[in-house]
Amino acid sequence: MLRRFIYLFLLAILALFLASTTAQPYGGGIDRYSCRPDGKQGSHHCPQGLLVALQQGPSKSADPPTMAGEFSGKVVRVIEGDTLEVMYKGVAERVRLNGIDCPERGQAYGNHAKKFTSQRVFGKQVTVKTYGLDQGRRTMGEVILPGGMSLNHELVKAGLAWWNQKSAPHDETLKRLEEEARNKKRGLWADPTPVPPWCYRTRQQGCP
Repeated sequence: MLRRFIYLFLLAILALFLASTTAQPYGGGIDRYSCRPDGKQGSHHCPQGLLVALQQGPSKSADPPTMAGEFSGKVVRVIEGDTLEVMYKGVAERVRLNGIDCPERGQAYGNHAKKFTSQRVFGKQVTVKTYGLDQGRRTMGEVILPGGMSLNHELVKAGLAWWNQKSAPHDETLKRLEEEARNKKRGLWADPTPVPPWCYRTRQQGCP
């Protein structure tokens, strides 16, 4: 009886010794999230804020392709001169042209801008260089035409869009194209006092 007790006692000590020598502070290893599993606590040690995101699981809806840099697809709808829809992975992705602002529907040259865009892109394969999302969750992008030209630039060059300094404050190309269109009185610049679309939409103070 005593011999059996001693035998079990020695086995217990040996087990404790092996556990103490093989255990690591965090259970060893770093997973693909840069987290270390803690074997003692049954938890993970992750960079600040990451563990909460992991516990919450994946988001309910995947982000649109706006963070991918660029994507290509067929234009299936033109809503306004500066807003259109491009098919991407079976979904009509709404794209707002970055850095420009076309006249609204109801404004002078609004229909001209829409017709100009439709003639160049409707039913055609284009490439969209993305710049994130606007407040309406639309993809902000530069649309590259089949021939390699920028639709954004072509609209400003034709005098059918303003350079939107808020979304593209350092775009020297858009700045130069608007100055050229203004000096040559192309499109909307034939009017000596054209109303910018952001003024038309909001009637904000300081607008003509």
